[in-house]
Order: sequence, then C-alpha cells, then structure tokens
Amino acid sequence: MTVFFAIISLILLISGALLFWQVREQRNMIAEMLESEDIPDTDHDPELVLTLRIRDPIAVAKRESRAGRILADRLPVMARKMVYQEVVRELEQELEERDIEVEMHVEYR
Repeated sequence: MTVFFAIISLILLISGALLFWQVREQRNMIAEMLESEDIPDTDHDPELVLTLRIRDPIAVAKRESRAGRILADRLPVMARKMVYQEVVRELEQELEERDIEVEMHVEYR
C-alpha cells in the first residue's frame, strides 16, 4: 500500500512540476509578445465604473413634479435631462451623508 501511495505521490509531483513549467513558459511567451508589439505591461487592475440608466425618465418626470408633467409632453429631451440631473443630485446627497466620495457625470450618447 505504501508503494502505491509513493507512486501516486511521484506522479502528482511530476504533474505539478509540468504544470508549473507550462505556466512559466506561457508568462514568458506573453511577455515576449508584449515586448515585440511595444505594448506596455499593465499591472494595475481595471477601473470599475457604475452605469445608471433610467428606463422611463418621462414617466418619472410626470410622476415626481408638476413642471415635469408639463415639460414631459412638450419638451421630452429637456425633461429627460432634468430627471437625470435630479437623480445625480439626490445620489450625491445620499452618498455624501454616508461619507462616500464619488465622482458623477451625465454622459450623452
């Protein structure tokens, strides 16, 4: 029984060594490719960004304010902008109360 475990251990050790060698070879190959293509090696983590989209800003404008009811039918683009600006303002206030520093922007796409 000990011989069996010794053989299994030896096989696992060899397999682990081969996997370790493969990982090192792949890292070296990637580094060479980045160097040959003049791509800088990026060691930093990607930046996380939160995107918020209001599904029906016109309905929100109509529901939340008297002026929104009037503007939503006549000037829908302006009503959408106002809804987004108000959402940003309210979110900033809420996060500020919790001492969370944020940087918010409204992007027009």
